[in-house]
Amino acid sequence: MVTQPVIIIGSGLAGYTLAREFRKLDSATPLVILSADHGGFYSKPMLSNACAQKKSAEALLAKSAAQMSQELNVEIFAQAKVTAIDTQRKELTVDGAARSYSKLVLALGADPIRLPLVGNAADAILSVNDLDDYQRFRDAIEGKKDVVILGAGLIGCEFANDLIGTGINVHVIDLAPQLLGRLLPPESAAFMQRRLESAGIEFHLGTSTQLVERQGDRFKLSLSNGETIACDVVLSAVGLRPRTALAAAAGIKINRGIVVNASLQTSCEDIYALGDCAEVEGKVLPFVMPIMHAARALAPTLAGKPTQVRYPAMPVAVKTPACPAVVLPPEPGAQGNWLVEATEEGVKALFQNAEGKLFGFALLGTAVSEKSALIQQLT
Repeated sequence: MVTQPVIIIGSGLAGYTLAREFRKLDSATPLVILSADHGGFYSKPMLSNACAQKKSAEALLAKSAAQMSQELNVEIFAQAKVTAIDTQRKELTVDGAARSYSKLVLALGADPIRLPLVGNAADAILSVNDLDDYQRFRDAIEGKKDVVILGAGLIGCEFANDLIGTGINVHVIDLAPQLLGRLLPPESAAFMQRRLESAGIEFHLGTSTQLVERQGDRFKLSLSNGETIACDVVLSAVGLRPRTALAAAAGIKINRGIVVNASLQTSCEDIYALGDCAEVEGKVLPFVMPIMHAARALAPTLAGKPTQVRYPAMPVAVKTPACPAVVLPPEPGAQGNWLVEATEEGVKALFQNAEGKLFGFALLGTAVSEKSALIQQLT
């Protein structure tokens, strides 16, 4: 009897980490990875701080698909297009042909959110979501002077800080009144803004881009507050949306992401999801540490030992050298208040309830040295 393979759709951090963890437990079951791109392995978080180091996409590629295939004893199909999942027959349609699976893992990732902008240059706005995107962006900024970034969240601020290191003038636009609105309390955001402004970044907050027009070889952006900004390149960094279309078409339950339980099981038998595409018990967790913990839990489940994912305290490091930051945001709906201690060199913000129980923190500047002690307090 032929053993059908475990198939992973996706060759990002989630897919490859799962493959690595699975192979530690099971060296015999056929394992297949279907990759929408070249299938090589690289660290996606490095994309937002590699320009100042003048790193090409090739330099960021850690291992090729062939190397990963040999290392993990996995069959990798690059540039594979998966168009359908038949949950009853346990088959995929891949490049027009049927491919059977024993268990299927959706590690599809997420797509950049595209703002509904108007103007004859709206289609020229770039985003960076993978290695190929990064190379296109690197090529676009070569020899240029001015870049506008749409979005003052984590990725927008990281790219802004990185680009300043290349000598480029950077403008950051966001409708929100502060930086990192989903992660930082206002006092902490103000501190980071001052540090990044001192580094040379210009922020335009509380306003939005309404029109993007070509102006010769450059662009002109018209903002809702009446300002106009001229630049050479526009980068959108307003967030990601989980890739759910393939799952939805197959009748798999979706919400914000592909809905899974603590075992990372979808609504369909023998189909699992993890990474940026997954919504784990109501939470979408698009960061490195949750992906690593999910992969380490799912691997034994696939190997025959059902395991639930359990997340420890997982602080997020913001890669902005002008203002080092580590944030552990409180759970949505957590009851409490931010208590902020600020000096000229750093800000410590603690999210506590009325009894003083700690539920989250934001550490900036010199205060990042307190991370380990606060994690101990949480655990």
